[in-house]
Amino acid sequence: MNAQDYINREDKYGAHNYHPLPVVLERGEGPFVWDSDGKRYFDFLSAYSAVNQGHCHPKIIKALTDQAQRLTLTSRAFYNTALGEYEEYVTKYFKYDKVLPMNSGAEADETALKLCRKWAYKKKGISHDKAKIIACEGNFHGRTITIISMSTDPDARNDYGPFTPGIVIIPYNDLKALEKALQDPDVAGFLVEPIQGEAGVYVPDEGYLKKAYDLCKKHNVLFIADEVQTGIARTGKLLACDHEGVRPDILILGKALSGGVMPISAVLADDEIMLTIKPGEHGSTFGGNPLAAKVAIAALEVIKNEKLAENAERLGKIFRDEMKSIKSDMIELVRGKGLLNAVIIRPKGGKTAWDVCLVMKDKGLIAKPTHDHIIRFAPPLVITEPQLKEAISLIREAFKLFE
Repeated sequence: MNAQDYINREDKYGAHNYHPLPVVLERGEGPFVWDSDGKRYFDFLSAYSAVNQGHCHPKIIKALTDQAQRLTLTSRAFYNTALGEYEEYVTKYFKYDKVLPMNSGAEADETALKLCRKWAYKKKGISHDKAKIIACEGNFHGRTITIISMSTDPDARNDYGPFTPGIVIIPYNDLKALEKALQDPDVAGFLVEPIQGEAGVYVPDEGYLKKAYDLCKKHNVLFIADEVQTGIARTGKLLACDHEGVRPDILILGKALSGGVMPISAVLADDEIMLTIKPGEHGSTFGGNPLAAKVAIAALEVIKNEKLAENAERLGKIFRDEMKSIKSDMIELVRGKGLLNAVIIRPKGGKTAWDVCLVMKDKGLIAKPTHDHIIRFAPPLVITEPQLKEAISLIREAFKLFE
């Protein structure tokens, strides 16, 4: 089969809910992937920051294969030898009392919302079915009905109603709007991305997270951080909230929690919040399975041992400086933190961000537009400085073709 054959087969038998770049990938290692014809590419999407540790990291793969030959799934109907080890490791790693393990990022977000509502009724004393949760315009927390009820993206919402009630939408990066919304005594939580990834790597003003957290504390409202994409070293700190010294009441993790090896997500909180959920009130067949437990430990060890947060911080500055130095009418703005960055594209001669991505693909680097006019650049955090500079040269060459 050639590349077009693979594409045609997906098109024929798969739902048309994605619009992939026309490249068929077959193998990955570190910051690189190879297509079905053997051509090598720099991966500058990292599976939406799930592959922070690089493709097929040997330590993570070994943890996967070793455990896969012993025990993969018990469900939570029974104890197993791996889950407690992971629970101890991850709670000490992020400094919380308890973890509730799930699979996808959307499941973890849903879990956090349920946990917040349960806390609202059991601890804060909000009247039954009256709890409200504040979310921000431009957010992306997943694709479930409740989560898209928070979305302001027409593509995410159109023709999926009726939507879940109890949600208040305010502008992102707007403390006055948050303070006003917090006046409502029925507000239980504030769900926020420290940096809005799908919105185009929208970085809020310095101090926004800390002030938002302080406002939540003042009104006895839970500060819930969705760090599914921004967490686990991507922005130059272990968590994006760490840039402002904020410790969320509820922390949501996913993606790189497995190094991209399998779906693993987690919700972390202290006992006062987490123990409001009792046996039988929430769960997941696969959440906390032995395979996931061992993989997540290995993935987090790689982050720490290879100092990937420090690497992201250092190389991110180089990347943004280099992008800002490119002379191109198409580059309107460069923004980001660590190795989560975006270039805002000004269309030229009918050419858009999609066209730039197609040219970069031809040069040997793959990235993907978000919202048509923004290109997100997020390579695996194991990338070296010489590799980054080689990749930047390919990006430069691509923009030159549009001069």
